[in-house]
Amino acid sequence: MSDIPGYALLGLIRTPDELRKMAVEDLPALAVEMRRYLIETLGRVGGHFAANLGTVELSLALHWCFDTPRDRIVWDVGHQAYPHKMLTGRRERLETIRRLGGLAPFCLRAESEYDTFGVGHSSTSISAAAGMAAAARVKQEQRRVVAVIGDGGMTGGMAFEALNHAGHLKLDMLVIYNDNDMSISENVGALRDHSARLMKKLGITAPHAAREPQAEHNEAHLDHPGAMFETFGFRYSGPVDGHDLPALMAKLDELKNAKGPQLLHLITTKGKGFEPAEADPIGYHGITQFDPVTGAFPAKKPAAAPSYTQVFGQWLCQAAERDPAVVGITPAMREGSGLVEFSQRFPERYFDVGIAEQHAVTLAAGLACEGLKPVCAIYSTFLQRGYDQLIHDVAIQNLPVLFALDRGGLVGADGATHHGAFDLSYLRCIPNLVVMAPSDENECRRMLSTGLSLSQPSAVRYPRGNGTGVACEAEPKPLSLGKGRIVREAHGRRRPRVAILAFGAMVHPALEAAEILDAVVADMRFVKPLDAELILQLANDNDLLVTVEDNARIGGAGSGVNEVLLAQHQSVPVLNLGLPDQFVEHGTREELLAQCGLDTAGILRAIQRRLRSRDLDETARSKRGT
Repeated sequence: MSDIPGYALLGLIRTPDELRKMAVEDLPALAVEMRRYLIETLGRVGGHFAANLGTVELSLALHWCFDTPRDRIVWDVGHQAYPHKMLTGRRERLETIRRLGGLAPFCLRAESEYDTFGVGHSSTSISAAAGMAAAARVKQEQRRVVAVIGDGGMTGGMAFEALNHAGHLKLDMLVIYNDNDMSISENVGALRDHSARLMKKLGITAPHAAREPQAEHNEAHLDHPGAMFETFGFRYSGPVDGHDLPALMAKLDELKNAKGPQLLHLITTKGKGFEPAEADPIGYHGITQFDPVTGAFPAKKPAAAPSYTQVFGQWLCQAAERDPAVVGITPAMREGSGLVEFSQRFPERYFDVGIAEQHAVTLAAGLACEGLKPVCAIYSTFLQRGYDQLIHDVAIQNLPVLFALDRGGLVGADGATHHGAFDLSYLRCIPNLVVMAPSDENECRRMLSTGLSLSQPSAVRYPRGNGTGVACEAEPKPLSLGKGRIVREAHGRRRPRVAILAFGAMVHPALEAAEILDAVVADMRFVKPLDAELILQLANDNDLLVTVEDNARIGGAGSGVNEVLLAQHQSVPVLNLGLPDQFVEHGTREELLAQCGLDTAGILRAIQRRLRSRDLDETARSKRGT
């Protein structure tokens, strides 16, 4: 008996074993119920939406045809795996997805034995599946391995590295290329163009109005559409309609016991079954709430302040108006990074490289070599993928590339894979690189202008979400390199005296805590070079220095302050506040900051606890000569 009113079939399924007992002729009706459940549930709670509507039939077919979890299914990205979660014992918790303590937004090994590999970034599934297939060979175990890649994942170079190696090893594995012509924005690149021409030749309407390239092409290779994959040693099958469940299951049954590397090319529609999402897969990629009947989003209250992403996008357009050498680069994050207007107004100076962060960074280096001024807009967590290129291709050559690092610090619902928790640590150790963290929108604009004016690489790291509502200068003035500022003086003579050295978004909670403590607050502005003169001045004038950053404590900005003090043999007590030495899971940004002690209350609590310590009292007495 179904345990969900109105869902006669879905309410019977808790595990893939139960699914495999269902009559095959009932599966198309089950797919309809799953899609309706996704629409109704995510309409209430939000989450990744359009991509999951496109993988309902695929999820059903995989768990029906393969013996999961013994057979391994590896999902790429993971924001297309909600139907997979529904079929593997987590349907009842779908309403908690992306919430504090709820289901993870992506696949997570600790959450389910059916999540064979943790994901969140892109283009990893083929490599991971190849490792699992190689392990099965070494251990002489009979199990099948499937990698599902799509939603732009095939634009990442790592996917092709994995295809090349898996084909060379002749591994027994299946790669499913879920071709929906989309990542978050429209897909870009030669592979996408190839798919568009192939669809035209076969008389298939490519999803989301894929445009055939205008340039002339030799289309002889389209008579054998899998030639590229077969070059890597994979046997190509397809294209197959990924929403035709009987045809899909028949093809999987044919391929599941095949030897050697196999690739199945599916054509799916992002947003399938919900007309508004099919028409606007970008707008319905990740959503909050909407009307599950009409698709209408609730009216938004006017924001008290623009988001930092919007501030960056407006600044970049203004910079491009003034200087024809300014160019913008994004690794497939046009909307998320605020580059829509720039891409429309300056198409010849806009470069979307696909999900290829390594290439984005070195492309920027090449542009800089020729006298252009590249601005590489990239999420903090995604720059980790281009770290070697940042060091080797940009910093060693001291090239003037400006990195606009969005989503610095805790980002909220996307969790551990997406928090910008490490950038201050991994950036400040790189020679030649200037690192800045703004405390408000005007500071952000000034720092971006500072970076653009330098003849060396620089990074401006700003948080997700809205700014403070501060008025912005029409013409942002560059800052003096490596100089912070005092934003609050102490008014009384309370002892011990405290100075808070705050970085970026932490300035405002620090100011609120300082009002209660009557502490000095410095907006440090620069993580590198640090304002050593200001640090030493504050050390001489105060009994306790407190550093606050929404970055890992280990190796972060606070560690830099410690290094300055040690180099000058200063013995003032220091309290370093930042993110703990652990991966922070998902929740709202506000919840997670409170959990990590980086909201006003947490900062105040930590300082008061430190003020009660005996060694601090002794230091304060010695400074007063008592």
